[in-house]
Amino acid sequence: MNTIEKINQEQLKKEIAEFRVGDTVKVHTRVIEGDKERVQLFAGIVIARKGYGINEAFTVRKISYGEGVERVFPLHSPKVAKIEVTKAGRVRRARLHYLRGRLGKEAMTVKEVSQQQAA
Repeated sequence: MNTIEKINQEQLKKEIAEFRVGDTVKVHTRVIEGDKERVQLFAGIVIARKGYGINEAFTVRKISYGEGVERVFPLHSPKVAKIEVTKAGRVRRARLHYLRGRLGKEAMTVKEVSQQQAA
């Protein structure tokens, strides 16, 4: 194993929640303000995942005060404290960019996975 791969393996997080595109998640991010550190939540639907290994990232979209907000999080970043899956969604696409064109409640709904399908 060469040195770059070895360093990348050390940087990978071990405890990552299993989530897919279409799932509703809460991303706990560490925010440093001055000398204090706090955890801030960003809750929304995962609309894309890209990359692999240390370079893997995912995009989360939410509607805030009637305006769509998207944020890209590196999966293995130390700034991401925790990822909580709130609701599992069932979609037939790898990227959900079509949600950008929707308005209101439609913009945040995808099919939910029933308990039988999840197991």
